[in-house]
Amino acid sequence: MCHEKNIGFISLDSALIQWLQEKLPISAPDTAGTKELIEGLETLINGRSDLLMVELADTENVMPVTPTIRCGTLSIDPKSRKVLRDGAEILLTPKEFDILYFLARNRGEVFTKEQIYQAVWESEYLLDDSNIMAFIRKLRKKIEPNPDAPEYILTIWGIGYKFSDKQQHIIDC
Repeated sequence: MCHEKNIGFISLDSALIQWLQEKLPISAPDTAGTKELIEGLETLINGRSDLLMVELADTENVMPVTPTIRCGTLSIDPKSRKVLRDGAEILLTPKEFDILYFLARNRGEVFTKEQIYQAVWESEYLLDDSNIMAFIRKLRKKIEPNPDAPEYILTIWGIGYKFSDKQQHIIDC
């Protein structure tokens, strides 16, 4: 049986390569493929090669690994969509979970309300700043030890929100 291969090329600029190098070790699953991709990016940025080919693995034999994000006493498991703080489950609505997971997996990055909305909602929606603010307020009441002095979801005045990068942060599989 002959399989036709579709080969595409993507040009990566140095800023994108640097971003990938920073994010992959933090957010990607701990697999051999991740390690190979990081090494390939390093050879590109160091000028030891000028082309990196990536091949899709046999998806029938690859189990997707979804990392659990741990930050302080907070644990976010995207596979089961469960959030624990100090070992106790925190019940979140689907959108609350999606917002929390989006911010946590991009910890330290500041997002506008519009960027959060675009990342979490699939359908067209007229952006209403108060909608995102209400979700953040509800999330803080549920996950923060003291919602009036948040440790996890921080407000960046005049811009938006970010997930704290000052907490101990571990991603495991």
